[in-house]
Amino acid sequence: QVQPVESGGGLVQAGGSLSLSCLASGRTFSSYTMGWFRQAPGKEREFVSGITWNGDITYYADSVKGRFTISRDNVKNTVYLQMNSLKPEDTAVYYCARRYSSRSIYSPEAYDYWGQGTQVTVSS
Repeated sequence: QVQPVESGGGLVQAGGSLSLSCLASGRTFSSYTMGWFRQAPGKEREFVSGITWNGDITYYADSVKGRFTISRDNVKNTVYLQMNSLKPEDTAVYYCARRYSSRSIYSPEAYDYWGQGTQVTVSS
């Protein structure tokens, strides 16, 4: 079983940076693609970024491409999301999860074992 715990959220001004971490307990962490999603109040959960089990392939939503970077350390069972040039529209609760299904990597339905989330607030 993989149980993610996110951290690193906070309040930052527009243009600033934050680094999120997702510590996933469980021996099988390194075997799975992991993803970051976010959900703003009143909106559906949306894909932000994903990374394959060995880090060879990364995926980004168009809205964050060029500003966010995903990485992972399988020794530390941790996935990271470096967020630069933050915008007020990036404000949301950020979640990480394990992709268990062959469904689209961009779909929340492809993921299980969601963390509790970490709040990111970007002020203008």
